[in-house]
Amino acid sequence: MSWLPSLTTETPEAGYELAIKLSRMAVKMTQPDEGARNRMRPDYANNADSLTRVSHVVATNFQTVAKANNYWRR
Repeated sequence: MSWLPSLTTETPEAGYELAIKLSRMAVKMTQPDEGARNRMRPDYANNADSLTRVSHVVATNFQTVAKANNYWRR
């Protein structure tokens, strides 16, 4: 089974969690070396600009998920 079987979620909260997963998977696929990711983590974890950029990526992914779910209008 795929790690991403669908963009459909039951609730906006579940959609936001999916947006975070999409963001994390993008990093993992872009930098598959876990050791390298672990070495870099302190640099961005303590950098306000990096954290703001991460928030932007998650927000963009959440827009995609929300649209795929018709903004949870049922």
